[in-house]
Amino acid sequence: QVQLVESGGGLVQAGDPLKLSCAASGRTFLLYTMAWFRQAPGKEREFVAAILWKTYYADSVKGRFTISRDNAKNTVYLQMNSLKPEDTAVYYCGAGQTGPYSSDSSYDYWGQGTQVTVSS
Repeated sequence: QVQLVESGGGLVQAGDPLKLSCAASGRTFLLYTMAWFRQAPGKEREFVAAILWKTYYADSVKGRFTISRDNAKNTVYLQMNSLKPEDTAVYYCGAGQTGPYSSDSSYDYWGQGTQVTVSS
């Protein structure tokens, strides 16, 4: 069982940076692919970034967002730079061990989400 708790969301202006954190419980954190997804109002949840031994990004955030993990702290991060209004969404952290990294069905555990709002 893995429990995930996101933090770091907030209201920022376009062009500002923001860093999200996701703290995980459990002793086998390093065995899990960790990912960030987001869901904007009226839209489906979409893949943002994932990390195990390599990192993967959605085209929409490549070059602006950076995912990283600290296995000693059981924490995964999402550094978001050059934020745009279209990045506004609830951001979710997920943990999984099998399946395509960009599919939310590959993740068994989810956090409660943290709101990111980018004003223009």
